[in-house]
Amino acid sequence: MMADAGKPFKIAIAGLGTVGVGTIKLLEQQASILQNRTGRALEIVAVSARDRNRDRGCDLGGYKWYDDPVEMARSEEADIFVELIGGSDGPAKASCEAALASGKHVVTANKALVAHHGHELAEVAEAKGLGLAYEAAVAGGIPVVKAIREGLSGNRISSLHGILNGTCNYILTTMRETGRSFDDVLAEAQELGYAEADPTFDVDGIDAAHKLSILASLAFGAKIDFNSVYVEGIRRITPTDIDYANELGFKFKLLGIAEDCGNGIFQRVHPVMVPMDVPIASVEGVFNAVVTEGDFVGTTVLEGRGAGGGPTASAVVADIVDIACGRIVSVFGMPAAQLAEKATLPMDSHIGAYYVRLVVVDKPGVMADITAALRDAEVSLEAVLQRGRDPGAPVSVVLTTHETSEASIRQALEQIERMDAVKEPACFIRIERFQD
Repeated sequence: MMADAGKPFKIAIAGLGTVGVGTIKLLEQQASILQNRTGRALEIVAVSARDRNRDRGCDLGGYKWYDDPVEMARSEEADIFVELIGGSDGPAKASCEAALASGKHVVTANKALVAHHGHELAEVAEAKGLGLAYEAAVAGGIPVVKAIREGLSGNRISSLHGILNGTCNYILTTMRETGRSFDDVLAEAQELGYAEADPTFDVDGIDAAHKLSILASLAFGAKIDFNSVYVEGIRRITPTDIDYANELGFKFKLLGIAEDCGNGIFQRVHPVMVPMDVPIASVEGVFNAVVTEGDFVGTTVLEGRGAGGGPTASAVVADIVDIACGRIVSVFGMPAAQLAEKATLPMDSHIGAYYVRLVVVDKPGVMADITAALRDAEVSLEAVLQRGRDPGAPVSVVLTTHETSEASIRQALEQIERMDAVKEPACFIRIERFQD
């Protein structure tokens, strides 16, 4: 049964950047299709942005303009408020709160807002019987929120992992294909519009951590806990490391990984080396992917464009359509009041294999000292690589380990880095094989 069948569904959109303009264009160009699918017209009635004089490539003359998104959120024109402003606080948060308080549904593409304030906003929305939807906040056009919340609702999900930031995936892909440095490829990504002028949130892993915390809440029935996500970025990855990974049969990816271990949850974002034959390894360029493990369904893989006006607008409009049709579900897969507070497992307890690259003086006895430090920390070596020899000069030595604890590998590296023959801090990367 359609909600208010035949009655126009009125939309107010705050934020007219790439996604906002894409949403307007999609709603206009697909109007007849959307009306057929919802049984009612989807009608934009108001918009808001900071600069009303900017040329956005679309005609906004037919919509009421608000300079203040909070005022628009409180107005009576619209049934639903679409927040595309960005930022975890400020006008984005204030306008969503105002919209819910005034009885409007809310759709947002704002991962930072959901990661930091999603639980409290969900409690308000659910108490009022309003929709709060955020498909576009995670993985752009990939319908991963709906897939986990609804498509996999009959499963206990034990783990998920994914490429959640297209900027980092583009940089790592291009570094591998061209042999160029991180700084060089980042500059190119900025020129192409794949990276912001300030790329900190992307390349330091914060953007992916926002998204992972949302997915972990959905998958595990837990309150969002962004502050417990372990985060590393990709700035320290070098062409040398990528070459060694290729020689060893691996690719570099920045992954978000969440695991429900029964006694607590791991949430971590960091570079990993993955075997070339696992599904996530084939996802290249600006694409995103999410892999889940469910007890009945097994492994599922979702892949697609993770950003951009078109794909993200597609997700925004999908949420609008759901609410226009009366499909309003619990924001995080169950009532917000029932979400559990689950313990966070410390990174030191992580068990896995590791890649370690050392720069050491090439002289007798150095490897014996290194292997002794590993032995003392109960770390077992799997392989050792050294290209060429240059007696008396610094050379790169690469080690891979069998499974060990994070605490053990860190203990070994602290001892190794104190050696006079070791000339640089160790580069160590976690290896994730994702095989049964």
